[in-house]
Amino acid sequence: MKREAKPAGAMPATVRKLRCAVYTRKSSEEGLDMEFNSLDAQREACEAYIASQRAEGWVLVRDRYDDGGISGGTLERPGLKRLVVDIEEGLIDCVIVYKIDRLSRSLVDFTKLVEVFDTNSVTFVSVTQSFNTTTSMGRLTLNILLSFAQFERELAGERIRDKVAASRKRGMWMGGWAPLGYDVRERKLVENPTEAALVRRMFQGFVEMESCTKLVKVLRTQGATNKRGRVLTKSDIYRILSNRVYLGEAVHKGTAYPGEHDAIVPQAQWDAVHAILQVSPRVRTNRARNTTAPLLIGLIFDSEGRAMSPSHSRGRGGQMYRYYVSQAVLKGGATERPAIARLPAGEIEAAVLAQVRALLRQPEMVVGTWRTARTAAPDVTEQEVLLALERIEPLWDELFPAERARIVRLLVDRVDVRVEGAAVRLRLDGLGSLVRDLAERTLETRRVAA
Repeated sequence: MKREAKPAGAMPATVRKLRCAVYTRKSSEEGLDMEFNSLDAQREACEAYIASQRAEGWVLVRDRYDDGGISGGTLERPGLKRLVVDIEEGLIDCVIVYKIDRLSRSLVDFTKLVEVFDTNSVTFVSVTQSFNTTTSMGRLTLNILLSFAQFERELAGERIRDKVAASRKRGMWMGGWAPLGYDVRERKLVENPTEAALVRRMFQGFVEMESCTKLVKVLRTQGATNKRGRVLTKSDIYRILSNRVYLGEAVHKGTAYPGEHDAIVPQAQWDAVHAILQVSPRVRTNRARNTTAPLLIGLIFDSEGRAMSPSHSRGRGGQMYRYYVSQAVLKGGATERPAIARLPAGEIEAAVLAQVRALLRQPEMVVGTWRTARTAAPDVTEQEVLLALERIEPLWDELFPAERARIVRLLVDRVDVRVEGAAVRLRLDGLGSLVRDLAERTLETRRVAA
C-alpha cells in the first residue's frame, strides 16, 4: 500500500489556543501604592512565562485578577471570586501564579479550588514551582508545597499572637475600635472628656438605680449614644460596666495588666458596680421597688418645730413601710406629743412635690427665679427659665433617686407639717442654681449627640 505524499508547502496542524489567566495576591497593603509593586512584579513574571509558551498556543486573557492586602488563608477574595466565575463560564483554560501560596495558603481551600479546576478542565501552573496538576506526581508535589505553605501561615499567626500578648502585658493598645470615653492618638488611648463624663454617669447611675433597664431609659432621654452615634442598649451598658479598660488596665485572655492609658472610673466605684452585678437582677428589681430615698430628710418639721426623721417598719410579708417620725416620739423626752407625730413617707412626699410643681407654674415664681439666675448668668432669658422649670415635671419619673433628692434640696427650704396641711417654703437661690444646671446639661447633651 502506497503512502500518500504530502502536498508541497502544506501548513502544520493548527495549535489549540490555551487561554491563560494570571492571578496575583499580597497579604499586606504595604507598598501597594507604589508605581511598581509586588502585584506588578508577580504579573510581569507570569506574563513572561506565558510569552515563552506562545508556540504551544498560550495566550494571555485581558482581565486582571488581583487581590491586594488580603490573606491567603481565606477564599473570600474579590479577585479570586471573579476568577472562579470566569472559569465556570468556560472563559479560562489555565491559571498562572508566581508561587503556589499566592493562590492559597490553606490545604483545605486549595483542594476546593483544584476540584473547580478539574471540573472545568483547567490547568494550574506555578511559574517558580514547575508541576502539572493532571499527573499523580504533580498532585503529590502540590500537596507537599501546600503543606509547607499552611505551616508557614500558622507559624506567622503564632508569631503575631505572641506579639499581641507581649504588647498587652506592657499595657499597650493593640488597635480596633476605641472604647467609649477614649480616642486613639499616636496608637495610644487618650481620654475624651465628653464621652468620659457619660461613662462616669453610667457607673454612678447604675450604683444609684441598680437597674440597667431604668438606666438606659434615663440615658436615652438625655440623648446619650454610643461611639458611633447609635442609641444605647442594655447590652452596651453591661459591656461598658464590665470593661476593665476604664480602670486603666489592658486585658488579654482574661488577665488584666496595668495599661498605658489613664483610668476614667475610680476603683471604689468599679467595686460598687460589680458588687451590685453579683446580685440577681430579679433580687435587685424587688429591692429597688421596695426602697425609696428619703426625699425630705432634714427638711420636714412637726407643728412644734421639731425635726421629723425617716423611719420604717416591715409587715408580715416583708413589705417595708416608710414614715417620717417626730423627734419628740423618737427621743421620748417631750412632755407633750405633737398633733402629728408620724406621717406615711409616700403620702407626704407626694403632697410636697405636688405643691412644688404648682408653685413652679406661678408667674411670680418664674420672674423671681429669672432674676436670681441672672446674677450668675446675665444672658439667660425669662423664656429659658420658664422652659427649664417646665422640664422638671415630665423628667421627674426618669431621674435617679439621688438626683431627685438633690433637686428637692435645691428647691425646698423647709416643710412645716400642721393639722390643716403642709406648708412648703421654696428657695429662690436654689431655683436659680437648678435653672443653670438644666441649661448646662442641655448643652452637654447636644455635644454628645453631635
